[in-house]
Amino acid sequence: MLGLEYFNFVQVWDPVFLAVMLLITAGYFLLVGPLSEKLGEGQSIPASKKVLFVLGMLLLYLAQGGPIDLLGHMMFSFHMVSMALSYLIAPPLLMLGIPPWVWRVIIRFLARSPLHRLKFLATPIVAAVLFNGLFSFYHIPVIHDYVMLHFGIHRLYYVILFIAAGLMWWTLVNPLPDAAEGQSLKKMGFIFLNMVLLTPACGLIIFASEPLYATYSDPAVWAKAMGYCIPGDTTYLLSQFGGPQFFGYLKPAIDQQVGGILMKFLQEIIFASMLAYVFFQWYRQENRNDDEENVA
Repeated sequence: MLGLEYFNFVQVWDPVFLAVMLLITAGYFLLVGPLSEKLGEGQSIPASKKVLFVLGMLLLYLAQGGPIDLLGHMMFSFHMVSMALSYLIAPPLLMLGIPPWVWRVIIRFLARSPLHRLKFLATPIVAAVLFNGLFSFYHIPVIHDYVMLHFGIHRLYYVILFIAAGLMWWTLVNPLPDAAEGQSLKKMGFIFLNMVLLTPACGLIIFASEPLYATYSDPAVWAKAMGYCIPGDTTYLLSQFGGPQFFGYLKPAIDQQVGGILMKFLQEIIFASMLAYVFFQWYRQENRNDDEENVA
């Protein structure tokens, strides 16, 4: 299936990363279960929050350690699917799945640590520019190929990008109930800002007439980059498959354009849905205020 049949279980499913994700999930259920009475506010956690957290962890695993991660090293279109799952879909699910009392503990800890000096990064405009700037910078061809070939930098950059995505989503999902009031108009402006900021990077990719990334067009570079997913010497991939084109259902330039379109389409769908939700919340609130004034 899409070339996955040529790789073994360890290469496709990354059991080490899976074990880490399972441990984090187990810690979450311990935190919201037995430990919540000791550390939390004694409030029961709705099943919906638990489902959101588990779904977020599942999508993050598939994108960063499962089949989508491997496919993302062979086809640019799957790379963009991986990016969308990792930074546009999984973070808000995880944030909404974590109970408010845990966020309050985290905020109190950060306020007492040296990291409180970086709190300006969580302001809406800075967070939007930071995430979209890091995302766009990463997809400059020479930067992308360098990061893909240097695995330590690869992991570090992805962690920083995930944190930046969390800061960006903080304004939109408001995991603390007391911070969610009176922000509808600002949220709508923030959503528009994010939709605009990602457009240049996607446009560069969509309208490029030839492959931009050696990772997906140069067999030697691709084989080296595959070392991120496949331990050991990966030069055998050249003799066995010849290059990433063996797995591609599209030519590299077209696959690249499809990837850019997918990323922009998914972003538009996600943020347009958020925009509609925030607008109707604001509309209901305005009508409620008008009704209260009429009654008064």
